[in-house]
Amino acid sequence: MPFDATQLKDFQIAELAEKNMPTAAVWQERLGLEKDEIIPYGRICKLDFMKIMERLKDRPDGKYINVTAITPTPLGEGKTTTTIGLVEGLGKRGMNVGAAIRQPSGGPTMNIKGTAAGGGNALAIPMTEFSLGLTGDINDIMNAHNLCMVALNARMQHERNYDDAELAKRNLRRLDIDPTNVEMGWVIDFCAQGLRKIIMGIGGRMDGYMMESKFGIAVSSELMAILAVATDLKDLRERIGKIIVAYDKKGQPVTTSDLEVAGAMTAFMRNAINPTLMSTVEYQPVLVHAGPFANIAIGQSSIIADRIALKMFDYNVTESGFAADIGFEKFWNVKCRFSGLTPNVSVITATIRALKMHGGGPKVVPGRPLPEEYRKENLELLEKGIPNLSHHIATVKKAGINPVVCINAFHTDTREEIAMVRRYAEQAGARCALSEHWLKGGEGALELADAVIDACADRVDFKHLYSLEMPLRQRVDIIAREVYGADGASWTTEAEAKARRFESDPAYADFATMMVKTHLSLSHDPNIKGVPKGWLLPVRDVLVFAGAKFLCPMTGSISLMPGTGSDPAYRRIDVDVNTGKVLGLF
Repeated sequence: MPFDATQLKDFQIAELAEKNMPTAAVWQERLGLEKDEIIPYGRICKLDFMKIMERLKDRPDGKYINVTAITPTPLGEGKTTTTIGLVEGLGKRGMNVGAAIRQPSGGPTMNIKGTAAGGGNALAIPMTEFSLGLTGDINDIMNAHNLCMVALNARMQHERNYDDAELAKRNLRRLDIDPTNVEMGWVIDFCAQGLRKIIMGIGGRMDGYMMESKFGIAVSSELMAILAVATDLKDLRERIGKIIVAYDKKGQPVTTSDLEVAGAMTAFMRNAINPTLMSTVEYQPVLVHAGPFANIAIGQSSIIADRIALKMFDYNVTESGFAADIGFEKFWNVKCRFSGLTPNVSVITATIRALKMHGGGPKVVPGRPLPEEYRKENLELLEKGIPNLSHHIATVKKAGINPVVCINAFHTDTREEIAMVRRYAEQAGARCALSEHWLKGGEGALELADAVIDACADRVDFKHLYSLEMPLRQRVDIIAREVYGADGASWTTEAEAKARRFESDPAYADFATMMVKTHLSLSHDPNIKGVPKGWLLPVRDVLVFAGAKFLCPMTGSISLMPGTGSDPAYRRIDVDVNTGKVLGLF
């Protein structure tokens, strides 16, 4: 029987479910793993993916299911909840199924949005470990990233303090780093807006090199993006060595290899290549690996997690960050291109409240009660917002995939509202299923599970939106038109000059195009809802992630360091001092 999600908080459901959570030994037997393929970490474990992949290399892949969404409210529309619920529903149908989801950042967990464990009876456990660092991958990324910054600043200090002869005695060559052209900053896994811009090295000649610097949130680090796309430890090491940290005074890149820090960074990251094995509250397996910023990096669970899950399970459900214009577009044109994997179906998560917002409903503000329009039937608002759903259905179909729309049910949704969404989704050429996984777990997701099983039997004519031979500016233009619905793209003089330089350099020919855009609108402006028409996508810069092999066109205003709101989650999180249990996570 499912837990009473209307009376119990998520952390309370997790606590009850964790009493019977499978141990590492139970997972080993259930999943047919060898003893040395399990790496225990307290109540959970990592999987040695290289050993498992070698043993299962000849096993056919299972069905590959992507979960995306419509353009969300700032509250999120439940992609992880839908992912977990679908796994539970497929489990109820007797399928060998698992999930691959992303690791949550401490920033949102301690801020307004909360953790990314799902919710209600569609929850990943153990919730405390999941929400508070898990098996240390983000900590490894922070250490590796910040070690690089230590190496950079120390090198700049020594080059200032010593002449070339003295540097040569220390077996160092002058890198001549330009302090006004440093790409990297520091990272911390919290939303610390006060660290967005800093001055470091204040003091004397022994206190570092004084310069302007910055902090980003840990999951925005290029190392997290590399973890998401790396295929093995060798690939990870090679990519880390290519990270551009800064530029010298002639404009040439200075890499981690130039700073001789890439090997030590990889040493911190050596364990992070193995996915962590967790569980749904109904005890299906969930792999957790990577968690990069979806609106600046790839925003997917890792290629490694998907590769191992497709060998271990007959159905692998993986999620993409934010809506189909961001997460699915990067899954479609970047992740699947890098991995060589072909999806069978994409599930578009939709909520009545988000569609009402796109129909002109009042502003949704995290931490404040939902306006009445979202809590009572309003078919007029809903119908006006339906085009946003139809747009995302069309985007998924352009990839050659038949989508399934999941109406993620809320108790305030009415029968008439649900019927309207179903009617329009089917008119747009998608299967549609109502799912009550939050309330009922797998039993509430049976309609969704059946629709996905049915869709997996369809022939897939999967094709990328553009070829790698297409120049960068042309790629951006086609994404703007075909995915965002713009009339094209406009470029600042500086951004266009950068793009021309990248287009003319063969070294960047196979770099992925990783769009940087707000997740709260199809456009670059988070305040524009629905399906805007008659606009151009403004590109103001192009970032380079040379290790991940990303070129990132920047649109709108995106910060790598979110801010903490006035009513953050940490106000309600505590520890029961008698039991040591963490309270208040959501």
